[in-house]
Amino acid sequence: MTSPVPPAADEPVYDDRVYRSPMAMVTGVLMLALVCWLCGDALVRGSGSAPWIAGAVLVCGVPLIVAFTLRPAVFANDNRMRVRNPFRTIELPWAAVDAVRAGYSAEVLAEGAKYQLWSIPVSLRERKKANRRAARAAAADVAVADASGAGADKVVHELTELAERGAARAGAQGSVKVRWSYEIIAPAAIGAVALIVLLATR
Repeated sequence: MTSPVPPAADEPVYDDRVYRSPMAMVTGVLMLALVCWLCGDALVRGSGSAPWIAGAVLVCGVPLIVAFTLRPAVFANDNRMRVRNPFRTIELPWAAVDAVRAGYSAEVLAEGAKYQLWSIPVSLRERKKANRRAARAAAADVAVADASGAGADKVVHELTELAERGAARAGAQGSVKVRWSYEIIAPAAIGAVALIVLLATR
């Protein structure tokens, strides 16, 4: 989605637009509350190896719950998009983005690689309804402003517009940067190893 137009002088960059899944966040809060309640009870009232196992479950489980529910988000401004997935953060300047699309999952294509957008869920029910509407519109030979209607498609449309407008900006140049989220991976791995050892030595 690069532009042949030379990079233009940057204009002011406005605050990031943030895309999250409200349902995932609600689910994450409920799961964290449940795990903390159960493991907290075992830590306080448990005997033998139960408190140690509960502690290992907490160390392993809390980062994983956060990673898959509360952490995923997409941040987009005039220069770039930052994708925060469970275990990686991907920074994509608009000039490096080839396409943003939503099929059975939302994803961005850049520099020959594909990155999923975890925070933008695609509803299969909405996808089927969108396909039926598009088929009816095509059969009737009529134009519709939004043949899809799916929530993910609307977000993808917004991101595509930002990419097309921002690709020529001087601040939107550069290559894709990927950073692993060791603050999630390390405690989850330590907790998992501790849990395996505790269960194996019971």
